[in-house]
Amino acid sequence: MVVIIIEASRTSGDDLYQLWHDLWYNLFGLIVCSTFLLFGSTVYCMTRPRTIYLVDYACYRAPDALRAPFSKFMKHSRLSGAFDESSLEFQRKILERSGLGEETYFPEAMHCLPPQPSMATAREEAEQVMFGTLDILFCNTSVRPKDIGILVVNCSLFNPTPSLSSMIVNRYKLRGNILSFNLGGMGCSAGVIAVNLAKDLLQVHSNTYAVVVSTENITQNWYFGNRKSMLIPNCLFRVGGAALLLSNIAADRQRAKYKLLHVVRTHRGADDRSFRCVYQEQDDTGRVGVSLSKDLMAIAGEALKTNITTLGPLVLPISEQLLFFATLVIRKLFNAKVKPYIPDFKLAFDHFCIHAGGRAVIDELEKNLQLLPIHVEASRMTLHRFGNTSSSSIWYELAYVEAKGRMRRGDRIWQIAFGSGFKCNSAVWQALQTVKPSPNNPWRDCIDRYPVELADSVTVVEMEKTSAFVSAH
Repeated sequence: MVVIIIEASRTSGDDLYQLWHDLWYNLFGLIVCSTFLLFGSTVYCMTRPRTIYLVDYACYRAPDALRAPFSKFMKHSRLSGAFDESSLEFQRKILERSGLGEETYFPEAMHCLPPQPSMATAREEAEQVMFGTLDILFCNTSVRPKDIGILVVNCSLFNPTPSLSSMIVNRYKLRGNILSFNLGGMGCSAGVIAVNLAKDLLQVHSNTYAVVVSTENITQNWYFGNRKSMLIPNCLFRVGGAALLLSNIAADRQRAKYKLLHVVRTHRGADDRSFRCVYQEQDDTGRVGVSLSKDLMAIAGEALKTNITTLGPLVLPISEQLLFFATLVIRKLFNAKVKPYIPDFKLAFDHFCIHAGGRAVIDELEKNLQLLPIHVEASRMTLHRFGNTSSSSIWYELAYVEAKGRMRRGDRIWQIAFGSGFKCNSAVWQALQTVKPSPNNPWRDCIDRYPVELADSVTVVEMEKTSAFVSAH
């Protein structure tokens, strides 16, 4: 560019006249070159990936009347008459080690004595969560429901007919040609899958808004039996949900909070052990529940390893990639007893949103990725305040970072989630502005109390004892 500018400054009027004269007598060549240039520019503009913007998002916060402190949880479990003494003691121990606090929420049906897990009450929970988040989202973004061209809803365990996505279409009178999708049975990582599906659709349909709703339903999926491996979800899962507004409209860059950089999905379902580690089934008495395998943490580690092997080259600096490659070569060629090099992902990301699936999950990722306590603070505090809200937990964590005033323009965020199947999915975002918390941020009136001091992390010995206890029963 410098050379061109210098040469252009030396060009005289006679030189320009001579250039015009030469072009006039080479008109055919000029037309051919211009045609190729125009064609190439058109192809580039049509085939290059569209930038996907996250305009805004909203998280559901249940009324305070639905809070479920440990004492109430245990009292209702005992009065329900569904659990024997061994199961009650097991649930008490899981609660103590779970990392959950006293302010998480149960659906209204589970506050009744006896509990009322019916189709009607399950629909009520779904409507309260989905419509609650969407009302906030439409209010914050000033986008009309009629402007939405794509709708993706994910909920693993509750899939009524008509679908949850149809319930939203009916409530907000969305347009008749909307592309509507309902994802079921895909576990806690389905939120990233839903974002990936919306992203692919936005690559095809220009100037379009996409809404993604991520939630889970507790009401109809409470386990009233005594198999220990099926009781753990009762202790961890709580009410929650999130709604996102995605856009590929260039003008939305000015107001959007984030843009999507990468989505990496890993599916280990071909392996039988991974496929069955989170499995919905009936126990010996015919009661339905979700069983968690004692191998869950090992399987999650394998899925994470595969996922970051794909993600690493996309996000890590060259220095980290070279160190990883050099270590791999030494191990393969010389059979050296060299530990595998774990890349420093702190050089690639400013914020980490690790799915708040449980205390052990967060502990393991903190150790394996060599993260600092501040990097997993959002995950631990989300688990403490809201419990495991399944696929929406990564959005409560992002809201925590914003509420703390830590999100700066240019920061990169890694959202990572695990789910049945077994799946490990990652989404990478970049902040387009210094993000301030919205008035409806779920942490708005309690962020000053966080981070709270938690008891010592569950030790490996305690985890092994719990796993052995689950396996034995």
